Amino acid sequence: MTVDWSWISDHAGDLTTLSVSHLQAALSAVLLGLVVSLPLAVLAHRVRPLRGFLLGMSNVLFTIPSIAVFVLLLPVSGLTRTTTVIGLTIYTLVVLLRNTVEGLDAVPARTKEAAKAMGTRPLRTLFTVELPLALPVIMAGVRIATVMSISLVSVATYIGDGGLGQLFTDGFQRNFPTPVVAGVVLTLLLALIADALLVAVQYVLTPWTRKGRA
Repeated sequence: MTVDWSWISDHAGDLTTLSVSHLQAALSAVLLGLVVSLPLAVLAHRVRPLRGFLLGMSNVLFTIPSIAVFVLLLPVSGLTRTTTVIGLTIYTLVVLLRNTVEGLDAVPARTKEAAKAMGTRPLRTLFTVELPLALPVIMAGVRIATVMSISLVSVATYIGDGGLGQLFTDGFQRNFPTPVVAGVVLTLLLALIADALLVAVQYVLTPWTRKGRA
């Protein structure tokens, strides 16, 4: 298999546009997944009877084939970016919800009791004590969800919005491997760069973990 480097240089602008579109779809899904999963995780953590139901529902949604999810959403949101983002968000929930619950569960009871003894209200304890201490586990879920979303965006090509996935379709249809190779390489690069940036964000937001290692 040979790569036509002249094709890549001639289509550099298109490749950049597709890469940006690809990343926007993936990150939008992760952000929306966080908005949905955080309150659900807090609810699952504090109301134990709901824990199994919420985690179970997220697992059930995760088992639905991605193409089927996009097709089911078409009557609601049509052939739009909204369909792509909603579909991807569904898949992020299983990772983000579970990791957030596990992160909150891992917060030492003594720490929460100390905050309570100091007169800190439950909501403030959540935002100033529990969530910050759970952040390393939550960020691990965010990293997984981000890489997963970047890889799944290409599936949305079947509804006309697949970012770099359009290169796969183009290459297969024309029996021309160069777009396929370019799409694979760029998808991998996006995943690696996004993961590295999230590691840096976690490093900045969790200074106490650095002190612990030192």
